[in-house]
Amino acid sequence: MSTENEGNAVPPAPSAPPVPVETPAASAQGASHAGGAPTAPIPAVPGAPEHASAPVGRPAYASDGAGQGADPYGQAPTQGSAPEAGWPPPPPATPSYADGGGSGVGGWGSSYQQPAPKPRNGRGGLVAAVLVAALVAGGVGGGIGYSLAKNDDNSTDSTTVSAPSSSGEVKRASGTVANVAAGALPSTVTIEAQSTNGEGGTGTGFVFDKQGHILTNNHVVADAVDGGKLTATFPSGKKYDAEVVGHAQGYDVAVIKLKNAPSDLKPLALGDSDKVAVGDSTIAIGAPFGLSNTVTTGIISAKNRPVASSDGSASSKSSYMSALQTDASINPGNSGGPLLDASGAVIGINSAIQSSSSGGLGGSGQSGSIGLGFAIPVNQAKYVAQQLIQSGKPVYAKIGASVSLEEGTGGAKITEQGASGASAVESGGPAAKAGLKPGDVITKLDGMVVDSGPTLIGAIWTHKPGDTVKLTYTRDGKTHTVDVTLGSREGDS
Repeated sequence: MSTENEGNAVPPAPSAPPVPVETPAASAQGASHAGGAPTAPIPAVPGAPEHASAPVGRPAYASDGAGQGADPYGQAPTQGSAPEAGWPPPPPATPSYADGGGSGVGGWGSSYQQPAPKPRNGRGGLVAAVLVAALVAGGVGGGIGYSLAKNDDNSTDSTTVSAPSSSGEVKRASGTVANVAAGALPSTVTIEAQSTNGEGGTGTGFVFDKQGHILTNNHVVADAVDGGKLTATFPSGKKYDAEVVGHAQGYDVAVIKLKNAPSDLKPLALGDSDKVAVGDSTIAIGAPFGLSNTVTTGIISAKNRPVASSDGSASSKSSYMSALQTDASINPGNSGGPLLDASGAVIGINSAIQSSSSGGLGGSGQSGSIGLGFAIPVNQAKYVAQQLIQSGKPVYAKIGASVSLEEGTGGAKITEQGASGASAVESGGPAAKAGLKPGDVITKLDGMVVDSGPTLIGAIWTHKPGDTVKLTYTRDGKTHTVDVTLGSREGDS
């Protein structure tokens, strides 16, 4: 399934908080980004189960527009693997109030016409005088009644019940959403990324360690990678300049570091995404449409959901994940924020959403949540982050074969030719050693069904180089199974 990243150009909603969402022209407190702090729409991923042709729309970064690729892509690509076609970005968003304002007849701002006075006569004047007297008497009676009620409020005859006053703060049980949010919000930041030409957007991140490293999405900070400006703002209002330590486009993971980081940083606890079960409660924190420090809740709707997403730019390569699916509300600006379990531990990084085709407020704005959000499992994100902190470059597992991104192949089909005329099966690589050939269709990995190239790529990238996986493939109508020891590739090139 393909999705979009959050973050097409969207002006901030009226009375929006100081920190804007991702916006092409990132203002100091601007709107959402057309591709910067993405939470963009997700394109239909070729052959993705249940979502490849979902009528509701395409998944995207929780901040950017995504699209669909059809060209062959080097499965677990090697250096110079087959190129991917760009995903078409979603239409520009211009949120508007459903009622279009208050200038219409009968709407807010319409003039009021006072009715014409009725003819007066003697009786009418008498009635008016009686009414005035009644109103005055009623006012006096009301005042006396209020005074008596106030004086007698603490009597045993009172039927009202008042909550006991407390000098201290209300204590909320551990495990409640309020308690989890109170503990996690201080370690969550709103990220503003701006390129050298002034374009940029807004996303989210969270404290990874006490040294000042912040974990987020690659598409959130992409605009600031080459000499741009990057800032991170805490809920307390404290704002820090930051720099990109490393970014992995394929994984859609990035690590930034605060400059002059405070000494009292509290990293969020990392959970175990492998132990997450469908139905578990989830809590998402982010800055949807620039509304910083927003908390939403839901459940884990599915695991190992194959998702391919992109920011929609021509130069962008797709990201592939075997995602955690959640119905917690995720919108443009949520990208890079933590997805927490009921105990407050991070189980994923919110990255993409499936959006409806109409999208936007009033049907004309940027696509928003329809209850289909996708997060990078934290076990994978943690591994990638550690690689980025150590070397600044990502390391990908690979099988050394190019696979097609086309639908209808019944699995991940090894192409006849690789990128730039190279061999589809890398000589001496893992696939070649296992006897795989062009035309073979890989249908399972460790027993998990593989229905497309993107599904295989996402599944392989959940492993580390040196891991051994069991591949099932078909050739000439016959099914075969073989063990493959994964190789490695460094960097995004």
